Amino acid sequence: MKDRYQNFTILLNQITRSIHKIKTEEMNRFDLKSAHVSCLYYLYTSEKPLTSKELCDSCDEDKALISRSLDDLEKRGLVFCEEIKEKRYRSPLHLTLEGKEIGKYVSEKIDALLEGATKGLSIEQRNAMLDGLEIIRNNLEKMCNRKGEKND
Repeated sequence: MKDRYQNFTILLNQITRSIHKIKTEEMNRFDLKSAHVSCLYYLYTSEKPLTSKELCDSCDEDKALISRSLDDLEKRGLVFCEEIKEKRYRSPLHLTLEGKEIGKYVSEKIDALLEGATKGLSIEQRNAMLDGLEIIRNNLEKMCNRKGEKND
């Protein structure tokens, strides 16, 4: 049982660290942070402008992290808000020309990362892995919710 726990947690931690390291290294070339990757990627790949709330929903990131990232990207001239609605987080965000260039680069790097990370896996194995991870996530969320209910 110890080996199973150790393998599970260590593998997840190593994968997460590797992804973070790759994001950091790639964003350094633009003097940006790893936290900017999700904003640039989802704004670039979306068929329409996204609000900060939609970005949070798309990438399942913390609202404060997305808000700070968007503020930083806007100050750097990579993102702009054409019209401000009643609430800032409900206003559609657009990439500037430079933002689109960096977004394209990020999107291509993500495609290459996914291809490289899953090299040697068949489509069936890849799908089974993703299905398995989704089941694990759902089970853990249920366990977290149950634990929270017991503490209330």
